[in-house]
Amino acid sequence: QVQLVESGGGLVQAGGSLRLSCAASSGTFSVSNYHMAWFRQAPGKEREFVAAINCNGGTSIYAESLKARFTISKNNDGDMVDLQSNRLKPEDPAVYYCAAGAAITSAPDKRPESYLYWGQGTQVTVSS
Repeated sequence: QVQLVESGGGLVQAGGSLRLSCAASSGTFSVSNYHMAWFRQAPGKEREFVAAINCNGGTSIYAESLKARFTISKNNDGDMVDLQSNRLKPEDPAVYYCAAGAAITSAPDKRPESYLYWGQGTQVTVSS
């Protein structure tokens, strides 16, 4: 069974940056075969799409409100997906989840139901 493991979360001051990473614990899983995405969920709120990247890393999509500050990247050699988050704001704290979805279409999707595998999440906290 595929397990995705996120890392890199923590406490950062407003205006600071964090780089989140996602790796699979299964040796048979390869990010080059899946669309990969990041979602986030704050307490009391629904899970929110952040960014996604397609299987070959050539196409990425973002939540409109976040695309100026967040960058998703895929390291197929290292079999990892990263989310660089800059200029963090007080509204950014959440648990950030990595997800993997079947590459049925050429472009990734914003809908959480399109993703088969999910990590346990990593907490991001922003201090003002």
